[in-house]
Amino acid sequence: MQYALLGGKKLRGYLVNQSSKLFEIDPSKSIWAACSIEALHAYSLVHDDLPAMDDDDLRRGKPTVHKKWDDATAILTGDALQTLSFQLLTDHRFRVSDAHRLKLAYDLSVASGADGMVLGQALDILAETSDVPLDLDEITRMQSRKTGALIEWSACSGAVMSGEDPSALLEYSKSVGLAFQIIDDILDVEGDPLKVGKRVKKDQNAGKATFVSLLGMDTAKKHSVALIDKANEALMLYGNRAKSLQRLANFVISRNK
Repeated sequence: MQYALLGGKKLRGYLVNQSSKLFEIDPSKSIWAACSIEALHAYSLVHDDLPAMDDDDLRRGKPTVHKKWDDATAILTGDALQTLSFQLLTDHRFRVSDAHRLKLAYDLSVASGADGMVLGQALDILAETSDVPLDLDEITRMQSRKTGALIEWSACSGAVMSGEDPSALLEYSKSVGLAFQIIDDILDVEGDPLKVGKRVKKDQNAGKATFVSLLGMDTAKKHSVALIDKANEALMLYGNRAKSLQRLANFVISRNK
């Protein structure tokens, strides 16, 4: 489990932390939600890398869990990380109100389950065997669930913990999540595997529909910039308090890994 958690950008945990700062939530409280989402995300990667899924042998610059050990160990590791995520949210030491903890746990179950991340993964696998490639609306729907749902939960968590309206953060995170996936698709074509930490050109070689294959490289890059502009506009409500979230959004489209 520790092996699966190490490395990576920890973007979702950082989103929780910065979202919480907007509402003056003590870091000793927000750290529980941040660790929860990182455990949930790590579980999704461990299972996503399995031969029955995306069949990857490199993650975060090191062998995937099933390559370092075996498939059974990877499945159990993912299972344990998933349950750890909800254990952290419901721990009595996570000192927010019971109603807010319940809301966080419920929202995370939706974001990660049959209406969220799992649905996105299922649509992705289905697309691999379909004779008809996904169109732009379909790939947007798929990625908004596979990648976007956990990013949205992370960005909205501060508002949920404080009982405030998350609408602006939801709008922000929807744009950030799509931009993040577009950049992932760009890095699959142009990225350096040593920096990206995983195989590149995999989607391209498999002939999978991506934002790059549907829009073209230049248009995909422009679209990602437009999405980040939209995300930052959604934060105007918070003024200078949201500077760190704006920097994160700008990082999403400037990253090389």
